[in-house]
Amino acid sequence: MSAPATHLSRPLVGIAFKLGSAFSFSCMGACVKMASSVSGPTHFPVGEIVFARSFFALIPLFVWLAATGALSSAFVTENRMGHIRRGIVGSLGMGFGFAGLAYLPLPDATAISFAAPLFSTVLAALVLGEVVRLFRWSAVLVGFVGVIVMLWPHLSAEALMTDGGTERARGAAFGLAGALAAAFALIEVRKLTWSETTGAIVLHFSLLTTVLGVLSLLGGAIAPDYAWVKPDGKQALFLLLTGISGGFGQIFLTEAYRRAPASLVAPFDYTAMIFAILWGYMLFGDWPEPLVLLGAGIVAASGIAVIWRERALNINRGKDASAGPSRSL
Repeated sequence: MSAPATHLSRPLVGIAFKLGSAFSFSCMGACVKMASSVSGPTHFPVGEIVFARSFFALIPLFVWLAATGALSSAFVTENRMGHIRRGIVGSLGMGFGFAGLAYLPLPDATAISFAAPLFSTVLAALVLGEVVRLFRWSAVLVGFVGVIVMLWPHLSAEALMTDGGTERARGAAFGLAGALAAAFALIEVRKLTWSETTGAIVLHFSLLTTVLGVLSLLGGAIAPDYAWVKPDGKQALFLLLTGISGGFGQIFLTEAYRRAPASLVAPFDYTAMIFAILWGYMLFGDWPEPLVLLGAGIVAASGIAVIWRERALNINRGKDASAGPSRSL
């Protein structure tokens, strides 16, 4: 699924698809929260949400692969174990991210997920042996300062003593774990791109996470607290929309990187924070803490600095970025 060279001359189209991707993933997060809120205090187990996100995403993904003539090649793989590893860590990232949404406002959960690219830079050096020089290490360290700033309203001693402080701290921990797992997943994606097409990576991930979601039914049989919940009509609709919006987000993401250089479109990933703030305020009356906004701004600035530095060093992130978003939400 390599992109024709002419696609790289359409930067505005690539940016538009990247904005569409950020919007779609923010819709996915909003749908997850709506599914649990439309009929009272029902909270779906993470495995059930992972299943809905993955299974219903197959609908737009199959249509897109067929339309681009990549459906048959998407089933071909030379690295089955790599797909399995990516599926496991990606499912963990997705699950932790969705668990964080149960305890945090949507903007806060989205902001914390921005830590994933910082973790992936560190892991690229440790796991892939990628050379990370002083400038990028400095930007990553600044980014982690931003992460601490974002987490402070949820993990400080004062925050823990407030009403609901323990729940928010749990959500922040889940969100951070999701970002770390998403970073491990991106490292697996980078290794997969050495031999696999983008279509194969996207399809195998959705199929594997669907299977892993189904397997979570066994956990419910052992621990009733994790048993799947039968959704009512409105909840079922939002679970369906969770998967479809996630599928469209993946499609738009891939199309963005086919039509413009990664260094140009990647910074627009941070517009997800704007969409999350809008959804959070309009649907749930949530507004992020000032420190969360400040920390998100620091992380975004450091991430953009890393992207521009990678552009200067001609480090190509286009294919692995299009095959899998670096954030868990």
